[in-house]
Amino acid sequence: MTANLFLGIDIGSTTLKMVLLSSENEVLHTLYRRTKPLANGTKKCGGQCDRCGACYLGAVSNIVDDFLAEASATRADVLRTCITGSQAVEALSDHLKLDAFVSEVSAHVAGARHAFPDCEAILDVGGQDSKAMLFDPEMDVWVSRINGVCAAGTGAFLDNVAAKLNVTVDEMTDRCNLASELELSSVCAVLSATSVNKFKNRYPLGDVLAAACRAQARTIFSSVGGVFLDYRGPVVFQGGVAANGAVAHYLRDISGSQILIPEHHRVMGALGAASLAREHLQFNGTAIKTTSLDGDFAGQPPAWSFEQEGLHSGNGTRETAKSSAGPVPRRSNSRAAQMRAQLTLSEYFSGGNGPLVWRNLFYPAEILSALDVRTVTLETYAALQARSKNKVRGCLDRAAAKGFSAETCSFLRVLEGDPNLPVPDSIVGTDAPCQQGDRIFTDLARDLGRSDRLFSLNTPANMSKRSIETIAAGLEASVWHLEKTTGMTMDPGRLYEACVLSNGARDLAMQCFDIRRSSPPLVRGSEAVSFAAIFSQMWGKQELVQLFETMLAELLERKEKVERRIGVDDTHRLLWLHLAPFYSDALLDYIELRCHAPIVFEEVNYVGWDVLDPDDPYRSLARKLLTLGFLDNQSRIERICDWAPQGNINGCILYNHMFRRCSMADSTFIRQLEERLQQINVPLLVLDGDCIDETIDPCSTFTKVSAYIESLNLKKYGNPFGPCPQQESCCVTVGADSAGSQTCSGCS
Repeated sequence: MTANLFLGIDIGSTTLKMVLLSSENEVLHTLYRRTKPLANGTKKCGGQCDRCGACYLGAVSNIVDDFLAEASATRADVLRTCITGSQAVEALSDHLKLDAFVSEVSAHVAGARHAFPDCEAILDVGGQDSKAMLFDPEMDVWVSRINGVCAAGTGAFLDNVAAKLNVTVDEMTDRCNLASELELSSVCAVLSATSVNKFKNRYPLGDVLAAACRAQARTIFSSVGGVFLDYRGPVVFQGGVAANGAVAHYLRDISGSQILIPEHHRVMGALGAASLAREHLQFNGTAIKTTSLDGDFAGQPPAWSFEQEGLHSGNGTRETAKSSAGPVPRRSNSRAAQMRAQLTLSEYFSGGNGPLVWRNLFYPAEILSALDVRTVTLETYAALQARSKNKVRGCLDRAAAKGFSAETCSFLRVLEGDPNLPVPDSIVGTDAPCQQGDRIFTDLARDLGRSDRLFSLNTPANMSKRSIETIAAGLEASVWHLEKTTGMTMDPGRLYEACVLSNGARDLAMQCFDIRRSSPPLVRGSEAVSFAAIFSQMWGKQELVQLFETMLAELLERKEKVERRIGVDDTHRLLWLHLAPFYSDALLDYIELRCHAPIVFEEVNYVGWDVLDPDDPYRSLARKLLTLGFLDNQSRIERICDWAPQGNINGCILYNHMFRRCSMADSTFIRQLEERLQQINVPLLVLDGDCIDETIDPCSTFTKVSAYIESLNLKKYGNPFGPCPQQESCCVTVGADSAGSQTCSGCS
């Protein structure tokens, strides 16, 4: 066999797939093999990986050699190798020459387009997850959805059903009675399996198999099929489950679409990887060092990451996404970040003898600053605990013992399980947008014998004259409550001064926003999102004014340095919505360092409320509360869609705390936001997760990120790999045109 071959490898949760392509794009050889556990026992590594094969990595290396030998080829005949799959790890590069890593989504899109060049809709169902992909011609990107939480819509479910019914998966199609009307639960894999046990001795085998396949098809569409909601064309169905004709039959019934099954449906991820390996050859220069989805990082940081200027922020060491070593303290050379950390420690842990007030994120801090009381913002207090894995684990355990399941927000579970919560003299909060928080505050107050010291401010959602008057009256009543419970007296002059100071900090914060939206990346997202300016309890204090003064000076200094090396359009520009995981920077580092996609602004740092009128403080603070961004979905969505074009934003990421159950990022908000962002051609990535409890994070998060950035790369640079690897050494000096084509001779 001649040289100039291209190898694609897909290492999934249940199968290993390989495809060898010729330079003419012809499939020469394929492999589809079920994975199996390694033999029992341990073996001390002797450092002879090329000959051993006793471990998982060595075994894959040996299988590659055998696979190539079957095609009368050797590694020397392979020009490029591309790898994908949920079980692909960085260490495999020690055993194989890997030129590129791509997400499973990009690989399956490339595989489908190898078989059907004009396809626009793809459904891949593998052993671990289901993926739906649709090309959006308006945004010119592939949008995708991955289940990642429940196994009901995956091949693992059919494996379980086959085992319970004592048939092989390959037999299921022929033995199904497609006319059966028997129904199984499609809620989750466990309930479906329970139904199989219940029916297997009462109904014919063909009926039970058909019911299982129908439940599988229904669950696939309920978990990821929303991508195809308004699509009416053919859908390419691939992955191991595509071998099941019964599932394909029911998918056709449910969707009303033609279902196309490619010849090589079982190895489409590997076929796509091989196709992208062939494309990678056209990618000029040495390949960018790529990494696996386990969150490891390798190679040099991108040019905009500030490390060359001594402006690195984020973790001192880069944790893996699944790190078990505990949190790594944030370290930063940023003067503003250091000031913020010092002020936070002072606010929470300096002690003092003044009255202590619990506050939630939305109660106006200016009132408490004017009263000169000690304040603990409870959600922030819980977030601070997240940096200690052992402390959070203990809190969550104690909350579970009290009956609080994962259905309760993890911020609130930490509070319920913290035995060292400081006892307050007074408690003030709002009943919206977090009703669950309001109820937990009530429960905590009852446990501490402080029910008579709790005040809950009624906060209507929509801006109107009546809403302003309602909140203003409530704020005045809350001040009376604070005076009564703390023994302090509100000085109108101090409240006037607090409003003036708040306006000063707001003006400086808006200047910082204006600089960041019109500049190349100036701050790492992992640092900036933690600042969360809108939720600060320092509004109304001189210290916050000084902090923003420092931040503004620092941004101007960075802007001068960074603009010498990079232009506004030389990178992706992401807008981060809502909060981020507090227990680790790994996700944000993965996006910015591994995927080279900087976060240039964060929703929680936009302070664009109206200037406060110190002569009418309560109505002004009522307006601020209504325009803070989280009470009224419509005003929040419009604000986000206004920012995007102003900041040249080409992607939005929403970290969806509590899996769409959080009132600040529920399904209604997400659906409406996605529709509005589509109108301005900005794709939205929703990452389901949890800000405090890392044990319930889905395994698909990093796959979703990779797929999303690869789709942005395809639109901006014309390939999924990103900019030309020479760009950071030369193009960033002279800039790149708006289409992403390079303007220097070194990249032409």
